[in-house]
Amino acid sequence: MAHKCFISFKTEDMDYKEYIHDYLDIDMIDKSLHEAIDSEDEDYIMRKIREEYLSDSTVTIFLIGEKSAENLLFENQNFLKRELQSSLYNGIGNTKNGILGVVLPSMTEKIYGSSYSCSKCGGTHSTVRINENTVIKEFSYNYYIPNNKCAWGEEDRYCVLVKWEDFCSDPETYIDRAFDKRSQPISNKTKVKP
Repeated sequence: MAHKCFISFKTEDMDYKEYIHDYLDIDMIDKSLHEAIDSEDEDYIMRKIREEYLSDSTVTIFLIGEKSAENLLFENQNFLKRELQSSLYNGIGNTKNGILGVVLPSMTEKIYGSSYSCSKCGGTHSTVRINENTVIKEFSYNYYIPNNKCAWGEEDRYCVLVKWEDFCSDPETYIDRAFDKRSQPISNKTKVKP
């Protein structure tokens, strides 16, 4: 089944967006924003994104690159933030999108670490650094939704995360996984503006 996908990315990562669009055999309808919205009015930008690009899309693919973090000095994250906020918004004329974070090659080692033994539960967990130093908080909060546990399972996360190479080898699986999150109980725990 074709999903209408919106691709959220920084202009520095345009080559990856174009690769998805031009070379991956994905049964998707591209709803991406191809030009910046010429306005300083935050409400207008949010409304335009929702009405013209996200109103009939079902999955937002967020390309996680070197410029996608919350805590980057001199980096304007307004469009990324508005695109993810609009994707998480569920209201009149707009349904919540599934969110798929695709970790670009330059970020793989910064995000994926080794495993460690947990002193709280005695189990082994993998280190995944999804925080304000790697992504905007609209993604990090909805990936690590507070749960009072020592770790997060797939059912504890709204956002889906995948490495670029894994996404390229089987994009439909990850797009479907993000789409399915919309109807799972975790969908009720997301925040538009964390």
